[in-house]
Amino acid sequence: YMGTWYQVALYPNRFQAQCARNTTATYRLLADNTLEVVNRCVRADGTADRATGQARPTGVLQGGVLAPATLQVRFAPAWLSWLPWVWGNYWVVQLADDYRYAVISEPARDYLWVLSRKPQLDAADEAVILARLQAQGFDTAKLQRSPQD
Repeated sequence: YMGTWYQVALYPNRFQAQCARNTTATYRLLADNTLEVVNRCVRADGTADRATGQARPTGVLQGGVLAPATLQVRFAPAWLSWLPWVWGNYWVVQLADDYRYAVISEPARDYLWVLSRKPQLDAADEAVILARLQAQGFDTAKLQRSPQD
C-alpha cells in the first residue's frame, strides 16, 4: 500500500475544496509502525498545496479478527495527537488484489475516495468499483471525478 496513489474520484468535501487537479496521496511506513501521509494537489490558480499527516492502525475488530485495512489519520500538529477528534477514520473498503486501485471511506460514509496507482482508472476497473460501491450501499451519484494531467 506504500507509495503514491492518484485520486481519481471523491465525494466532495470542505478540506479538499481548494484542489482543482493532480491530487495524490503518498504513504510511507515509519520506524514506529505508523504511516506518514502526504497529500498534494494543484489549486485552480496553479499553485501547489500540500498537507502532511500521520496514520495509525485502529485495531478495529470485524468478526473477532483484527481488520488491517482500518486506520486513523490526522493532519493536525503532532502535539494535538492526544485529542481524539483530530483523528479521522480511514477504512479501505475496496482493494484490488494487485493494489492497482483502492477505495477509502469511513463508518458514516460521508467521505469517499477512489485511488489508483495510475492517473486514470481502466474502464473495466471503474465499472467493477462502481458496481461494488452500489452493492455496499454507497451513493455513486455523489462521486466527483478528480482531474489528472
